[in-house]
Amino acid sequence: MDTSRDIAADRLLDWMIDTYFRVEVSGWENIPDQGSGMLVANHSGAWALDGFVLHRILERGLARRVQIQASEIIFRFPVAGAVSRRAGMVGSDPTLGLSTLGSGQLVAVFPEGFSGVGKGFQYRYQLQRFSEGFAVTAMHVGAPVVPVAIIGAEEALPKVGEVPGLARLLDLPYVPVVPAFPLPSKWLIRFGEPMPAPARPDAFAERAEAARLFRDQVQETVQAMVDRERRRRVNAFW
Repeated sequence: MDTSRDIAADRLLDWMIDTYFRVEVSGWENIPDQGSGMLVANHSGAWALDGFVLHRILERGLARRVQIQASEIIFRFPVAGAVSRRAGMVGSDPTLGLSTLGSGQLVAVFPEGFSGVGKGFQYRYQLQRFSEGFAVTAMHVGAPVVPVAIIGAEEALPKVGEVPGLARLLDLPYVPVVPAFPLPSKWLIRFGEPMPAPARPDAFAERAEAARLFRDQVQETVQAMVDRERRRRVNAFW
């Protein structure tokens, strides 16, 4: 049963999505309506607000659940951790949802990790190197990858500096200097056409090379989508 805190969090996210960020979503038809699938998205905005927005968008727009992988650090913060758990997010899993995908469900991941959300504002929308774990998992299960482009988080919570001493004290990768409240940027979310995972070779070296190549293909696809959606957006705050 939803608690009053859960309801308040959902209402706040709904207001942000519909009124404040004016999120436009396209490509719903590219998400499998049955069977396994892995949504692979770019990651940006200093406090990873894009993960919560994406989850809420998927929760509202799909008839099936998506398990979103989140950093363990999120669960150390009382409010964010509680909202994440209620939403069904799970901590960093070395197998990146292998059992979930194997049972025919959907998983969403952000392969840039902290490199994506921790980069400076001057590097906005320049995707950082994807980890290849998602590619290994997708190949193992034979699950298609749905590339996802998220535009708007960079301007909503731009990282303009860091507080290294506080980061060390709290044992965090970084503590960013950001606006006190997200800025009203214009968001676009695009789900791209599914990319079938390549066949999984028997030899370890060949599997590793195939995973690296697939990782690179997915990252190039997401970057191209991000670039295209940015050009489509008239103004970052319109």
